[in-house]
Amino acid sequence: MIFGSSRQFLPNAAKAFLKKSFKQLVGLCLLVATVVSLVCFLGYNPKDPSLNTATDSGTITNWLGQGGALVADVITQLFGYSGLLAFFIIACWGWKFWRQPDFTIPSFRILNGLIAVISFSIFLNGWFTWKSWKIIHAGGALGCLLVNALQSLFRAWSVLAFFKPFLWAVGFMSLALAWYAAGLSWTSLRGFVHMVIRGVQKISNFVGRTVLKTNWVKKSDVLIKKSSQTLPPWLKGLETAESRFIQPIPSFSEEEPLDEFVDDVAFDEEVPQPVKPLRKKVSAAPSAEEILASRGHSDEYQLPTLDLLDPTSSNTKNVKMLSQESLESASKQLHSVLEEFGIRGEIVNIRPGPVVTMYELKPAAGIKTSRVIGLADDIARSMSALSVRIAVIPGQNVIGIELPNPYRQTVYLRELLSSPEYQQLDKGLPLILGKDIGGQPSIADLTRMPHLLVAGTTGSGKSVSINTMILSLLYKFSPERCKFIMIDPKMLELSIYDDIPHLLTPVVTDAKKAVVALKWAVKEMENRYRAMAKLSVRNVDGFNARLAEARKNGELLMRRVQTGFDPDSGKPTFENQPLDFAPLPYIVVVVDEMADLMLVAGKEIEMAVQRLAQMARAAGIHLIMATQRPSVDVITGTIKANFPTRISFQVTSKIDSRTILGEQGAEQLLGQGDMLYMAGGGRISRVHGPFIRDEEVERIVKFLKLQGEPSYLESITEDEEGATESGEGDDKGGGNDLYRQAMDLVLSEGKVSTSFIQRHLQIGYNRAARIVDQMEKAGVISAANHVGKREILK
Repeated sequence: MIFGSSRQFLPNAAKAFLKKSFKQLVGLCLLVATVVSLVCFLGYNPKDPSLNTATDSGTITNWLGQGGALVADVITQLFGYSGLLAFFIIACWGWKFWRQPDFTIPSFRILNGLIAVISFSIFLNGWFTWKSWKIIHAGGALGCLLVNALQSLFRAWSVLAFFKPFLWAVGFMSLALAWYAAGLSWTSLRGFVHMVIRGVQKISNFVGRTVLKTNWVKKSDVLIKKSSQTLPPWLKGLETAESRFIQPIPSFSEEEPLDEFVDDVAFDEEVPQPVKPLRKKVSAAPSAEEILASRGHSDEYQLPTLDLLDPTSSNTKNVKMLSQESLESASKQLHSVLEEFGIRGEIVNIRPGPVVTMYELKPAAGIKTSRVIGLADDIARSMSALSVRIAVIPGQNVIGIELPNPYRQTVYLRELLSSPEYQQLDKGLPLILGKDIGGQPSIADLTRMPHLLVAGTTGSGKSVSINTMILSLLYKFSPERCKFIMIDPKMLELSIYDDIPHLLTPVVTDAKKAVVALKWAVKEMENRYRAMAKLSVRNVDGFNARLAEARKNGELLMRRVQTGFDPDSGKPTFENQPLDFAPLPYIVVVVDEMADLMLVAGKEIEMAVQRLAQMARAAGIHLIMATQRPSVDVITGTIKANFPTRISFQVTSKIDSRTILGEQGAEQLLGQGDMLYMAGGGRISRVHGPFIRDEEVERIVKFLKLQGEPSYLESITEDEEGATESGEGDDKGGGNDLYRQAMDLVLSEGKVSTSFIQRHLQIGYNRAARIVDQMEKAGVISAANHVGKREILK
C-alpha cells in the first residue's frame, strides 16, 4: 500500500541532531542578547535621547548608539538595578541550552523568574535611594510604585514598624527564586559557597604566614606607640590596659622554634568538621545534568548522589506511631485470645517496628511450639488482623507473634543509602534489603552469601527489591570495579538499565541467549581461576591486591614456562615470560525470572547455575536469581542446595513457602516489600524492603548514561553451537566426545531419536538434532520414514 504507508521524511537520528542544534542555537542567542543588553545597561546616560528624554544635541554617549540608549532607558527606568538579576537568569538559561540540549524551561520557572525580578526591585527601592545616582530609585519605576503601595498598606494596618524586616525577607526570597528559576540546584550553591570559604581561608593563611616570615608584626609595635599619642582620652586607657597582654613576637634568630608559635596563631587552618546530612524539605529532586554540572567537568567517573532520589522527610511526619497505651492494650487482647485457645504463657516483651509489631510470648511448661504456630489463622481472625506470623526466635525460649500495625510506615531507599551501616561498608558487595522488625537497616554482603535466590508472587515487591539491590551496588562501585549481566525474559523490569556503563552486554531478553550468557559466565570463571593460579592467590580480591602491589612497586609479574629440552643434557629448559593481567571486576548476574529459562533449557540452565553456585565465589562472580513461581520444577533440589541464602516475599501457599525457605510463614506476609530473609545457616528474619519510584530509577540511570557508554562483549551472547557446524566433518570421524557418546548410546540401546539423545545426554534439542543429522550423513542410521522413525544401519 503506497498511500497507506507512514514513511518518515527524516530518520530519528537526524531529527535528534536537528533538535539538539536548534536548542544550542537558542542558547547562543540568549547569551548574545544578555551580553548586548548588559552593555546597553552599563552605558546608560539619562541625557541620551530616548522615549523619556528629548534633547536638541545629537550626541549619544551610549556604547551601542541610538538603539542601545533606547534599550538602556527602558530597562533602567522600569526595573532599575533589578535588571541585573534578569540578565543573570537569562544567561543561565542560555548556558543550559548550549551545554545541555535536553534542558527545558517550564512555565513555572518563567513565572518564578518574573516574581524574583519584581521582588528584587521592591527590595532595592525600599532600602537604596540615592539622589546622586542617575535615577533616584534603585528599583526603577516598578519598584517605586509597589513600595509606595505596600507602605500605604502597612500604614493602614498600623504595622509600619515591620516594613523594613519585610523588605529583607522579600530580598532573600527574590534571590532564592532567581536561583531556582535559573535552573540551578542547591548543591551547586553549596559547592560554590564552600569554594569561596576555602579560598578565603587559603588567602588568610598565606597572608598570616607571610607576615610571620617577614617579621612585619614587630614594626607594628612602633606604629601602635606612635598612634596612641593621637588617640582620644577614652581610648588611651583601653590601649594601655590591652598593652599588658601584648607579648613580643620572637624573631627567627631567637632560641624558641617557630613551629611552636605558629600552632597558636589565628592563621592556622581549621580542622574541617563533619558535614551533617541535610534534613530540609526539598520541593523537587535535581536532574542528572544539574548534578553533573555542579560537580564540574571531570574525566573521572562520579558516583550518583542522594539528590537524585526523592526526599523522605515528609514520610516520618505523617505516619502515626503506636503509643505505649495502644501496645499494652493489644498485648492484653492477645493474651486473652491465647487463653481462649488454651495457650498459657506470658508476653515478656513488645518490639514495635515500621510495619509489624512483635510480641514475645514465653509459653508455660508443656506448651508445644507447633501448637501455637498452628493457631496463626485463628489468632489473626480474633485480633482482626490481615495475617499473623508466628515463629520461634533463635537463641531464646520465647515465641515471636508478629501482628501488622494499623498504620504502615514506608521504608525509602534514600534513608538507607544515607545510613551509617551502608556508608561504612568498604568491602564486599553491600545489598540493601530494608529494615528489620525493630526499624534498623538490614544490609547484607553478597560476597558472603555468595549467591541469592529470591521468590515472590506478582505484587509482593520482588521487582522493586531487585531494583534496590542493583542501585545499592551502583551507588558504591564504578564500572571498573563491578559489572552486570542482566537477564530479563519478561522484557519489563531490567530493560531500564540498558546502556549503563556497568553492563557487559545489553539486557538479555531472549531465553536462548540467556543460556549462552550463563555458559559464558562459567567460562569466565574458569579463566579467572587459571589467572589466579598463576599468581598463587585464592580469590579475586587477592588477585587485584597483588596487581596493585606490583604496580605500586614497579614490579613486572613473570612466570616460568618450559620451552623445550637441552639437546646436550636432555634436561628441560625454562624461560621467564611476563604476565599481562588487568584488575578483575566483580560480575553480578541478575536473572529476573527463572521459570521462563527453565522451560526453554532446564538441564542446561541447571548445570550452568550449579557450576557457578559451587565455584564462582572466589572468582568474583555472583548470582541473584528471582522467580514468581517457586515450584519444585523451577527451584530444583540442585539449585536449592547451592543457594543457602534466600529471600521469600509473599507467596500463595504453604507449599511454596516450604519450597523456597524449607518452612511455612511466607504465605502470611503482607506484601509490598514484606519479606523473609534466610541467611546462611537457616536463620530467618523478617525485613521490610525499601520503596523506590520508577522516576527515581530513571534519574539515576540517566545520570550514569551521561558519564560514558558501556563496553559490550559480543561473545557473551554469541551462540557457541554455531561454531560446531563447521566441525561436523570431525564429528563424523569420532573426534567429538559428545558425538561418540551419542553413537555408543544408540548402538547399545538399539534405538534412535532426537528426544531420546536429548534426554539421556542432557543437552539441548538443537544439538541433539544436529547429532542425528551427522549420524544420518555418516550412514549410521537411516532417514526418517513417514512416521518419523529411523533404523540403525551399522
